[in-house]
Amino acid sequence: MKRRDFSLAAAATVAGLPLAAQAQGPAAAKPVEGKDYLSLDKRVPTDVGTGKIEVLEFFWYSCPHCHSFEPQFAAWVKAAPKDVVVQRVPVRFRDDFEAQQRAYYVFESLNMVDAMHGKLFHAIHTERQQLNNAQALAAWANKNGLPEKKFMDTFNSFGVATKSRRATQLQDAFKVQGVPALGIAGRFYTDGGLAQTMDRALQVADYLIGEVRRGR
Repeated sequence: MKRRDFSLAAAATVAGLPLAAQAQGPAAAKPVEGKDYLSLDKRVPTDVGTGKIEVLEFFWYSCPHCHSFEPQFAAWVKAAPKDVVVQRVPVRFRDDFEAQQRAYYVFESLNMVDAMHGKLFHAIHTERQQLNNAQALAAWANKNGLPEKKFMDTFNSFGVATKSRRATQLQDAFKVQGVPALGIAGRFYTDGGLAQTMDRALQVADYLIGEVRRGR
């Protein structure tokens, strides 16, 4: 989902209108640089140790494509080799993205990503709840086992603010133009627009992980 599409999609979501499914891409073939993925002009430092390969997933809770991709990505993460370290990175394309961006880091800080991440997607896209500000998110969290005060204290903490700024820096460093999107090893970028589908984007990520292992 490209940046320019967010306003239209948000309006469709509010109105309860269906969003078109992504078209199926071509049969698997060796990924082509400049077509299926991009090599970054400047490498981005990673937060993983020697011998590890970092994969970043850029997402936004209110993005319908991110919601659709989440089960597939979660399964991919579960099956990922031990040398692959996955980090989710909530984007902030506009100022009103910040509340949901911080919400993810609240969950991460409290070791509640597994418990809350999928639930928030479900609340927004299936239950059609409007959860785009701190107060609404805190009230929702309180109903789902995370006390409102604890949510807000963590939401406003220095640690969450720092992680949110870092997420936006990563988004800019990878030149993310839409979500969901993937960053590999601080060196490569792909998304559904480049790879045609996110299923294909995961295949591209697998290919690039292999290239990194081979010392490319």
